[in-house]
Amino acid sequence: MSVLVFADNSEGKFKKTAFEVTSYGKKVAELAQTNLVVLTINANDVSELGLYGAEKTLNINDEKLKTFNAKAYADAIKQAVQKEDASIVIVDSSTNGLYLAPLLAVNLEAGYASNVMALPLSIDPFKVKRKAFSTKAYNISEINTAIKIIGLSKNSFGLIENSVDSSNVDFSPSLSDDDFNIKSVSLEKMTGKVTIADADVIVSGGRGLKGPENWGVIEDLADVLGAATACSKPVSDLGWRPHSEHVGQTGKPVSSNLYIAIGISGAIQHLAGVNAAKVKVVINTDPEAPFFKAADYGIVGDAFDVVPKLTEKLKEFKSNQ
Repeated sequence: MSVLVFADNSEGKFKKTAFEVTSYGKKVAELAQTNLVVLTINANDVSELGLYGAEKTLNINDEKLKTFNAKAYADAIKQAVQKEDASIVIVDSSTNGLYLAPLLAVNLEAGYASNVMALPLSIDPFKVKRKAFSTKAYNISEINTAIKIIGLSKNSFGLIENSVDSSNVDFSPSLSDDDFNIKSVSLEKMTGKVTIADADVIVSGGRGLKGPENWGVIEDLADVLGAATACSKPVSDLGWRPHSEHVGQTGKPVSSNLYIAIGISGAIQHLAGVNAAKVKVVINTDPEAPFFKAADYGIVGDAFDVVPKLTEKLKEFKSNQ
C-alpha cells in the first residue's frame, strides 16, 4: 500500500499547488505509515518534488499528453495507482483537478472527497474535513471504499519542506485511442500576467471604477504587489474586463492569501467566491457596503484617491528593502 499524489504542471513547470499536494501527501503517508509516490506528466525537473517529501517519482513523458485531457490523464493515473498499489490518491482542486478526480473515482471505484482542508482526522476509519456551502461551513466525511481520493483545497495546507532522497522512475501507461475521443482544438493562454488560480495576492475591481479606462489604478497596484487582477461579475458582463478575471460564485472562486476589493459592494455571489481568501481588504466610498462585514480590513474612501496613494507608499516601502 502507498499514497499516490498527482503533481500537475504547466508547460513542464510545477505550480505551487504541486508542491502543496506533495507536502500534504507526505504527511498523509506518515499518518498511514506507508510511502509516498508522486506522479508527473511531461515535467521538466522532477527533483524539485524531493524537497517536499517525494520519496519516489513516476515520470510520464508522452507528447500525446502535452495538452490536458481529463479522460487520458485519469486512465494514466489509474494505471499508476494499480502499479504502486496505492490506497490513497491525492489531487489538487484546480480546474484540471476538478475535471479529473470524478473520472478517476469512477475508474478506480473509489470514494472522492473534494475541497479537503486539513489532514485526515483518522486513517481507519478514513475521515476528512471538507469545506461546504461556499466555505461558510465544513463537514466531516468518511470514505469507506478500498481506494480513497482526496481533492486538496488550494492554499489550505501550505508548503512544508521535507527534503528526502528521491528515486525517479520512467512510467509508460498503456493508453488507447478511446482515451483521446475528446481533443483540444485550440488553447489560448494569457502571457506576462499572474493568473487568478496561481496568485497569492489578487487586486479586484468593481463598477466603482466607473469604466475600463480607469483600470490603470488596479493594474498599477497589482504590479507593485506582484498580484493578479480580477473583477466582479457586472464588470465582466459590461465587457470592461475579460470573463477569465471574473471572481465569484458564478465566476472563479479564489483562495489567495490576500484579496483586495476596490469599488466592489459585495454581492452575496461575489462574497461566496472569495470566502476562502485568508485576508480580505475592501476600499469603497459606501460605509454600508456588504463587503465591509466580510472584510478583515476596510477603507472608506474614493478609490481614485486612496489606491494611487497606497501604490506609492508600497513602492517606497519596496525601494527601501
